[in-house]
Amino acid sequence: MLREQIDQHGCAMVEAVLAATEVQALGSQLEAGGGKPGQRERLVEPWCAELTARLRRHPALAPVLTPDLVALQCICFEKSADLNWLVAVHQDLSFPVVGQTNHPDWKAWSRKDGTQYVQPPVQVLEQLLAVRVHLDACGPDDGALSVVPGSHLQGVITPDEAIRLRAGDQSCPATPGDAFLMRPLLLHRSSKALGSSRRRVLHYVFGPRALPDGMAWLHAA
Repeated sequence: MLREQIDQHGCAMVEAVLAATEVQALGSQLEAGGGKPGQRERLVEPWCAELTARLRRHPALAPVLTPDLVALQCICFEKSADLNWLVAVHQDLSFPVVGQTNHPDWKAWSRKDGTQYVQPPVQVLEQLLAVRVHLDACGPDDGALSVVPGSHLQGVITPDEAIRLRAGDQSCPATPGDAFLMRPLLLHRSSKALGSSRRRVLHYVFGPRALPDGMAWLHAA
């Protein structure tokens, strides 16, 4: 049922994946570990790899986090009174890899924080699944994510078309411990928070273990 919902709509909410005590412990780990919000290489940290395994074992998530998928990225996104920002409607297309290829299906090579990123072929992008673990309450006033259901079925969408489709987006509020699953090809955005709340999200991306054209993910947990 969860897989069918993701296939059709591109997203699904799974409530209470983590207990309150687990959420608090993760918050403490983030505070102790330091690092800037938006840091893209969290998978190298032991607590992050441990959470990856816990997500895989969760009864509701295990059917979609199958053994042929690996965690290739984990980013901590944070919004607060001091770190308030908006994100325009977009798709997530660029991911960290090792190696390089001249194959034309691998596009938009770039470096972020010293790491090589690339836009994989569409057939790879279609297999990716993001798991957004919420550490704080996130409602409409907290800069919650908004998505355009079904847009992941249209492949890579031009910026002009993304703006047109944004009119059909839906807000995705969450409570601490919830996990929001989405295809990175799903159009999504977020507004600035309106109050003084704090919104922290651990944004995992899972993808196929084996990649074509001799390519490999930078991390594969």
